[in-house]
Amino acid sequence: MRYLPHTPEDISAMLQAIGVKSLEDLFPTVPYDCRRTGDLKLPEALTEWELNKHIDKLSNTMAVSPEFRVFLGAGSYDHYIPASVSYLLSRSEFVTSYTPYQPEISQGTLQAIFEYQTLTARLLGMDVANASQYDGASSIAEALLMAVRITRQKKVAVSRLIHPNYRQVIETYFAPTDCEIIELPYTEAGITDLSKINDLENLAAVAVQSPNFFGCIEDLQSSAKKAHDKKALSVVGFTEPLAYGMYKNPGSFDADIACGEGQSLGIPRTFGGPALGMFAAKQKYVRNIPGRLVGQTADVEGRRGFVLTLATREQHIRREKATSNICTNHSLCALAASIYMASVGGSGFKELARLNYDKCEYLKDQLRKAGYSLPFSQSTFNELVVQFPEGFETTYQDLLKKRIIAGLPLECYYPELANHYLLCVTETMAKEDIDTLVKEIVT
Repeated sequence: MRYLPHTPEDISAMLQAIGVKSLEDLFPTVPYDCRRTGDLKLPEALTEWELNKHIDKLSNTMAVSPEFRVFLGAGSYDHYIPASVSYLLSRSEFVTSYTPYQPEISQGTLQAIFEYQTLTARLLGMDVANASQYDGASSIAEALLMAVRITRQKKVAVSRLIHPNYRQVIETYFAPTDCEIIELPYTEAGITDLSKINDLENLAAVAVQSPNFFGCIEDLQSSAKKAHDKKALSVVGFTEPLAYGMYKNPGSFDADIACGEGQSLGIPRTFGGPALGMFAAKQKYVRNIPGRLVGQTADVEGRRGFVLTLATREQHIRREKATSNICTNHSLCALAASIYMASVGGSGFKELARLNYDKCEYLKDQLRKAGYSLPFSQSTFNELVVQFPEGFETTYQDLLKKRIIAGLPLECYYPELANHYLLCVTETMAKEDIDTLVKEIVT
């Protein structure tokens, strides 16, 4: 739709209707010295075709252009997206910001959410899934708050190998509460050290991420047992759900809540957003799940229909009774994930997961042959940590000039891991690109 600005006559009529003389009179609360008094220094207007050409030129200068070899993951992953996803997602029935506050007139929207919930529950091995949330970080923070509500305890044990940004969000969520966050360290193998749990009392939840931030697969069976022995909930987070096409899902290990990021499922990276928060739990906790759930039913004539079964949000119920006051669902992103999972299918999901695993193992082998240390022995998926020699920062910058991004430096997140880098490969990375990375590092 073309942008049609208001005419001066339109503006004058609207100002007169509300009883003010000028646009400035609409902003009396903004201090005068904080206002812009002159015009913006904007370039001359371009035609539509000139603007398209200008944008294309700018895009060719971006660091994510096709010429770059990007070995970055850390919670955001580059995967091929079937054409069916973008095609179906662009249909006018779906491209809408409509929120089903009046669900009886939005059967298509409700069915799309219902299918997403079904596929999510199957993928994670859980009984019930909600309609989605903002992103993986808010999902795991909401899961821990949910555990506090259920157990009525005030301590949560959080693995240090949960994504650092997620842990920051957890701290923000818990800051206004009287709950205590206890950090669990990691072992030499690259997984969470659960021994500290033995000394904890009044525990609401034990939260781990698998694959964790180092790409390592956690011992979910032990973490669930440790949690349940303390009468706490087992919370399993994730940033790469594709891993469950190869490794057992959280439900297989008796997790109470499984939650994380769904960006890998048909959603492009797009400079960091939007994302998709996936959230699933056991049936007995359904009334404590944040957000909303869609259910299937039948009308008085026996016809299949969909309803907003639970909506424990402040827009639907009294604010003090809401499970969360800042949660919603990303319907379009959830639909993208649904179409992706349905397009790839169960067998395709497994094949794709295996391909990601194999490429990561190939990179491991090549790095070992080149003489580099891989400090963590635990099995990985998609990502790995490698220790480079001192002074690698110079090599890293040289590789950037050659349009190669050699992973994520970990020292800013884990000060003890100086010269350690987190590298990621997915099915989009060709063998030649992996060989080029290793060759450039060695030389």
